[in-house]
Amino acid sequence: MTTKLKRFCKDTSGAVTVDWIVLTAAVVALAAMTVTVLQSGSEGLAENTGDFMIDQNFF
Repeated sequence: MTTKLKRFCKDTSGAVTVDWIVLTAAVVALAAMTVTVLQSGSEGLAENTGDFMIDQNFF
């Protein structure tokens, strides 16, 4: 039983997979936060642009 446990603790064959999963999850979370920030900023910009265009007299 102890030899199996020692062998399991020394085995690193799945470590790279776990690293990639954590890295991918971090990239996805960062992308989601970036989209949220850009979306809220662009909505405010679009509203301000619309208000400015309504106030203009073209003729």
